[in-house]
Order: sequence, then structure tokens, then C-alpha cells
Amino acid sequence: MNIPEPQAEHLWLHQLVGQWSIESEFIMGPGQPPMNTTGREIVRPLGKLWTIGEGAGNTPDSGSCDSMMTLGYDPQAKRFVGTFVASAMTHLWPYLGSLDASGKILTLDSEGPSFAGDGTMAKYQDIIEFVTHDYRTLTSRFQNADGSWHQFMTAHYRREQ
Repeated sequence: MNIPEPQAEHLWLHQLVGQWSIESEFIMGPGQPPMNTTGREIVRPLGKLWTIGEGAGNTPDSGSCDSMMTLGYDPQAKRFVGTFVASAMTHLWPYLGSLDASGKILTLDSEGPSFAGDGTMAKYQDIIEFVTHDYRTLTSRFQNADGSWHQFMTAHYRREQ
């Protein structure tokens, strides 16, 4: 079996590798106060083609939550691919993504249960931006029925190692 050579996109993902501290802010709806959480994430490589991020932290309602994010790049589809799962959710979030022209922002598109809680699905995006080598952000948003986007979470990741 020939293992594919990593592309530039695979190498981009490997800048995620390390140990990170996380401070997050959630704004669930208009007029609601922001809720803050903290946590940690360890991202490790899976060979040269994938990364696996394992997170642990608290939730806005003072519970705890563990998560796992897998990210890779599919050269045939010319898209970033991956998944996200969390211990506080029952949905597996599949990712298809693309890197912006600056090479600093990875937008991951997904679909999942609507915040309306009515059993419908909605479009979501998780957006990873490298501000510096040791500082990145993750913003999460969903698309409203009118096509506009509502940002409900911003997380700040600072490299510890």
C-alpha cells in the first residue's frame, strides 16, 4: 500500500498540533447574557495526513464536556474533511471545508440540529483562524432561515506546548 504524500493542506493542519488552553464565550440568542467556559485541547497527528484534537472543558451550565475533532484533506475532492463529536451532544458533525486566500482561515461547513429545537436541520460553520503561530480562534455560527449567519460562540486558543 502506497501512503500518499502530504499536500500543503495537510501541512497546514499540522500547525494545530500541540497543547492549547481555551477560553470561550457563548451567546445563545438576542438579549441573552454571554456565558463563558474554559478548557484544554491536545491536538496530535495521525500520521502525516490527519490531526485529532481531544478537548476537555466545562459547559455554560457548569457541566463538563469532552470532544474530539478529526481533520484531514481530500486531494481528489480538493476539500478539507473531518468530524466533530462531543459528550454533551448526540449528533456527529461532518465537516467539508476550505482555506481562504490568505492561508490563515479554515471554514468548515456542517449541518446539524437547529437551535429552534423543532427537529429541523440547519447549516453551521466552524471557522478556525490562526492569528499567530501560538494563538488561534474558533468561531461557530449557524445560518438563519433568511440566509444571514448568527455567531453563537468564539473560542480563544493559546498554545501551551
